[in-house]
Amino acid sequence: MNFLKKNIFNMIVIAFIAVLFIFPEVKLKLKDLFFPIAAIENAITLQDSDMDIQLKGINAPDINLKSLKGNKLIFLNFWGTWCPPCREEWPTIQKLYDTKKDKVDFVLIAMQDEEDKVRKFMKDNQYTVPVYIAQSPISNNVLPKVFPTTFLLDKTGRILLKEDASKDWNSKSVHEFIDNFTK
Repeated sequence: MNFLKKNIFNMIVIAFIAVLFIFPEVKLKLKDLFFPIAAIENAITLQDSDMDIQLKGINAPDINLKSLKGNKLIFLNFWGTWCPPCREEWPTIQKLYDTKKDKVDFVLIAMQDEEDKVRKFMKDNQYTVPVYIAQSPISNNVLPKVFPTTFLLDKTGRILLKEDASKDWNSKSVHEFIDNFTK
């Protein structure tokens, strides 16, 4: 019993190290948790084929998403008028757009929605952020599984940030994050 009391800490450390070697995904999760910069460095970079999405503009000209690659950061958001969390984050997206539109290309894609409902939503709320409806298939590397889903992409298409939930996009931390990549 005395042996156990004296060596419990050592046994816990050895067990922890063993878990790290047996399950490498645990090691990656810990690395991303304690060293977030490494997570950005290991991020996925979208290929041109992933960004080849023809978009019909609702309050902006029609574009292909890949035409924006190489210019500025891209704020890519998938949402729907039918989605309460999507509607909840819209005011913060509008405020972020108002202050960062010179540094960031905003692309909000209305999903599973009717064009008339999207136009009415935009008009009723006086939103001016560029909104589109996809006219071509969306790659599985980008296609959201939940709504809203937002990506912040750098000029090369690397995913700097992915958020699978509603968020306050006008927060100080978001502004600082964008400023760090647009200097």
